[in-house]
Amino acid sequence: MKIHFIAIGGAAMHNLAIALHKKGYDVSGSDDEIFNPSLSRLEKYGLLPAEFGWFPQKINKQIDIIILGMHARKDNPELVEAQKKGLKIFSYPEFLYEQTKNKKRIVIGGSHGKTTITSMIMHVLKSANMKFDYMVGANIKGFDTMVELNENNPIAIFEGDEYLSSPIDLTPKFHWYKPQIAILTGIAWDHINVFPTFENYVDQFSIFIKSITSGGKLFWFEGDENLQKISNLNNQISSIPYNTHEYFIDDNENICVKHQNKVYKMSVFGEHNLQNINAARYACLEAGVSETVFWENIQNFEGAAKRLQLVKENANSSFYLDFAHAPSKLRATIKALKQKYPTRKLIACMELHTFSSLQKNFIPHYKDCMKVADIAIVYYSHDVIKHKRLPAIEEDFVRESFGDNTIVFTDTNELQEYLQEYNYHETNLLMMSSGNFNGVDFFEFSDKIIK
Repeated sequence: MKIHFIAIGGAAMHNLAIALHKKGYDVSGSDDEIFNPSLSRLEKYGLLPAEFGWFPQKINKQIDIIILGMHARKDNPELVEAQKKGLKIFSYPEFLYEQTKNKKRIVIGGSHGKTTITSMIMHVLKSANMKFDYMVGANIKGFDTMVELNENNPIAIFEGDEYLSSPIDLTPKFHWYKPQIAILTGIAWDHINVFPTFENYVDQFSIFIKSITSGGKLFWFEGDENLQKISNLNNQISSIPYNTHEYFIDDNENICVKHQNKVYKMSVFGEHNLQNINAARYACLEAGVSETVFWENIQNFEGAAKRLQLVKENANSSFYLDFAHAPSKLRATIKALKQKYPTRKLIACMELHTFSSLQKNFIPHYKDCMKVADIAIVYYSHDVIKHKRLPAIEEDFVRESFGDNTIVFTDTNELQEYLQEYNYHETNLLMMSSGNFNGVDFFEFSDKIIK
């Protein structure tokens, strides 16, 4: 089968391209710009386009399927040519469903925690020598790619993103998957650029619940008031709430869980991760893993990339990196670090980078979300705002929205200089973003912070 990717350089798209290449398909693709790590990984597998740009002459009748990425626009020359020729065009979530529609699908959705829970399930199943397809939104230790598809695998584990599928398919991605087993972690308004009201955003989760197949199961976090209202919308499934798993803290500040008189010491921390672990436990039990096998293996889970990722530490300071960018995610991440290191100061630094976070009518939702930190810093780039074609945002407005004690930077060099000058004795640094603070190499930067 010959498959062509329009916008092959995206995080999910290039991983799917590699997965299909490894499966034996004839894969090609185009993009007008590709950055690392996508660039080097596509090059490794011989899938990097010979030149960047859009080439409608590449589109011919020999192509069986076009997979269209969100980075492309509706008037993309290759897309227009594919439409003229009547070729089959899929978004990547639609294609994932087509590849797995005869398998048992476990889908993890919610405004936060879905990458971590998906990663936890993958880690346990792999440790238990089980075979499964997967799609996850981060690099996971022990996995070469973020996507795996194999005809012989009986189970598929998907992270269920609520963002749109493609420029010509405005279906939220997780509506495509029609799971037998689903997890919802909570609902906190995000993607304001496509879901302009909170009610409209919640509706997407209602539709997802209704899409769970008859006889299926929904596990949902009972502490979320929005899920409480919609968790019983599908009377063809079992709706089962979960909460924070019982735990205790040992003398070394480690989170521990007791099962059948045996103590298991977790490698992750934070109460929100005890909720994530409990959700993953339910999914793994549904996949056929025993309770004992689950606890034996989950204790070794160290986290997904940029999910409370420890970059560097010494005896009295640590540098953590996290993907957090929405208000609820910032609160949970900051709280987790303060709980783990109660005697240390915390410098929490976040970047406004997504479309939602850079919307002037959304920024006030960040009010006091960083107040637990000892020093709260917000960074954003005026150039990024211009590139996204959004209205300008004044620094005073950002400062007032987050809280008067917030420090605001719009120059990445000035931010880095400020952070480097600080004395990190008994102090931790947390940097949070879905981006990279305009080109910061976090591992290189950590060497300047922690000696």
